[in-house]
Parts: sequence; structure tokens; C-alpha cells
Amino acid sequence: MGTRKKDAEISTPGRPRNADTERRIVQIALERLAEEGYSRMSLDDIALRAGVSKPTIYRRWKGKADLATAAIRTLQIAEPPVATGSPREDLVGILRNFRRSLLRPNGFALIGTVLAEEAHTPELLRFFRQRIVAPRRRMLRVVLERAAASGQLRRGVDPRTAAALLIGAFYARYLAGPRIPARFPEDVVRLVWDGIARG
Repeated sequence: MGTRKKDAEISTPGRPRNADTERRIVQIALERLAEEGYSRMSLDDIALRAGVSKPTIYRRWKGKADLATAAIRTLQIAEPPVATGSPREDLVGILRNFRRSLLRPNGFALIGTVLAEEAHTPELLRFFRQRIVAPRRRMLRVVLERAAASGQLRRGVDPRTAAALLIGAFYARYLAGPRIPARFPEDVVRLVWDGIARG
């Protein structure tokens, strides 16, 4: 009864949404996604476990795919600044953060869940690309474009392709073995940078 009353209060026009309620829903969604996978994850179950009504979830997210990617996004760690004055060090900093995000509990498993649903729930992968993949690739691309503008890259280097190489190396390394060495970001940047840097 108390939960219903709180939900009703949240939905009152003009009142701000309850941040604790949103955090609780997202955390439970992340747990169910990791334990059961996307196809078996149920909004009814999440609502029950969170002590809210199902309409409460729909007022915040468009549906299951929207909630699932919002939950996965919470695994990302706050990004480091990308203005050290050295494009190479900026790239290393971004990839160190990427490694930490991937190695958090269920990090790669959740990515696998998203990819497994591509044929059945394409909107899940679309949300994932928009919210998680695109922002990180954009960070790398900005650094590379800045390096190109200052004449530090060879003529004809495509920043999008270089960013794909930097990110893709982590997925390839994980498929070869679950351990991603601490020095891997530096090693990947060194190899790619030596191939694209001028002189």
C-alpha cells in the first residue's frame, strides 16, 4: 500500500521523479539481465522486486530494451579527461577506462546478451550502440581528429578506422582468453599509433 502511494505521488504532475526508485529499478534490471539473459528478463518481475507498479517503469523507459540498455550503461566508469596535451596519452587514458568497464562483473557477458538478441530484438542493439558504443568511439575519434588537425598523423589516416582498431583489439583479446593484461591499453595504442603517426 505504501509503495502504491509513493508511486502515485511520483506521477503527480510537477513533482520530480524519485531518483532512488529509478536506481532501484535499474539495479534490479541489471541483476536479472545478468542472471537470466534478455529474453527471460521480465518487466513484471522487475516491478515486483523493486516494489513498484509496471506503469512506473513505463513512465521512465519506453520498454524492456530501453531499460536493459539503461541498466548496462551504469556499468560504464566515469570517463577520464581527454586533453592532456598528448593525443597518445589521451588514447591510453580512454582505453584504460574501457578495460576497467569491460572487466567489471558481467561486463562482457552483458555485451554477449545484447548481441545474441540482434535477430529477435534489434532495438536492444540499437540502444546499445547509441548509448554505449557511439560515445566511446566518439571520444577516440575526437582525439584522433585533433591529432590530424595538428599534423601529428599521416596524411589519409581515417580517424573512424583507427578508433575501430583501438576498440576492436579488446574484444579480440577477450575472445582469445578472458584475461586482459593491465598493460594492454598502452600496447594497443603503441602499435596503432606507430602505424598512423607522422614521422
